[in-house]
Amino acid sequence: MKCAALIAFGIAAVAQGQELGLMPMPKKIQMGEGLLPIDAGFSIETRGVEDARVTHAIERLQGRLSQATGIPLNFANRSGKPAALVVESQHAGAAVQKLGEDESYTLEISPTQARLTAPNALGILRGLETFLQLVHSSSNGFAAPALSISDSPRFPWRGLHMDVSRHFMPLDIVLRNLDAMAAVKLNVFHWHLSDDQGFRVESKRYPKLHERGSDGQYYTQDQIRQVVAYARDRGIRVVPEFDVPAHSAAWLAGYPELGSVPGPYQIERTWGILEPTMDPTKESTYTFLDNFIGEMAPLFPDDFFHIGGDEVNGKQWNTSAHIVAYKQREGLANNDALQAQFNRRMQAIVRKHGKRMEGWDEILNPDLQRNIVIQSWRGLKSLAEAARLGYSGLLSTP
Repeated sequence: MKCAALIAFGIAAVAQGQELGLMPMPKKIQMGEGLLPIDAGFSIETRGVEDARVTHAIERLQGRLSQATGIPLNFANRSGKPAALVVESQHAGAAVQKLGEDESYTLEISPTQARLTAPNALGILRGLETFLQLVHSSSNGFAAPALSISDSPRFPWRGLHMDVSRHFMPLDIVLRNLDAMAAVKLNVFHWHLSDDQGFRVESKRYPKLHERGSDGQYYTQDQIRQVVAYARDRGIRVVPEFDVPAHSAAWLAGYPELGSVPGPYQIERTWGILEPTMDPTKESTYTFLDNFIGEMAPLFPDDFFHIGGDEVNGKQWNTSAHIVAYKQREGLANNDALQAQFNRRMQAIVRKHGKRMEGWDEILNPDLQRNIVIQSWRGLKSLAEAARLGYSGLLSTP
């Protein structure tokens, strides 16, 4: 009976969330009686720990509510009456947003006042999005329903993967997607910045990466900083992906000496599992990648750094005489073993620069240290195997 009651409660909460037009649906909703009017006198009071993210979020709320309702909202309290919305953040958030940081909040709305409280700015950001979704037109204008919401995310990692390598996205489109992510409480922007079809970040250390690998379509380092700051302001972490050792034609267009077979190389105009692959037997390959990651790491303050690692078809490794000889000399049974060796070197490089390595499920190998993250794009089977071996895992869905 207890189980049945829990299921019934869950169904009721889902139904309430759907009726209210909330996405995602909060963890717990208790409906009240009446409506809180949204009119020209609507004001907001902030209490507790100050955080620029909260200030900016309230400014955005003002603009979005004004646009949605047509009411010229100011939010300044000039009447001396109690504020219509009281926002209170109890503690300072982390300077660099962390995986698992508290995003919970409570939202209490009565016909006279709404109160939003949270442990930190992240919870306030999430609660303001919920409040905005609750505003609707009524017979007497615009209003929010009286209710009580207690909410926290089910998953600490809720991401959007944007592949700007195969299809470049201008900066304004990237920022617009971050706005959309914030609206539905997604908190990780997985930015796929290199592939066979394009290398999309300015490198001052290795400028031929973007000069020859992008068709002129890339983000400057200042633009990268702008995106990271814009995302943080909305409670979103930015995890960069630079795909190695395969999907690397754009790398090799500028630096063919990294390739497993002699160049020249050019960025690819077709899709698929293509042949260009970095040479994992040369020490110079690791020196290059060490220097490159050392340049990129400060641009992306998040703890995680994605190395790709997917779809190594092995053709170049099998046709290169010196790579074949290397595998024999090192006692590597196949290309999977060679890639595992490459990934161990990459893990050390990523860790050296203060990051935690992440990669697609093809990098899964029991010889890798357990602090990496396996991201499965091939379904639950790979994710289950990663968990069985003791790795943290992410499930990507199309």
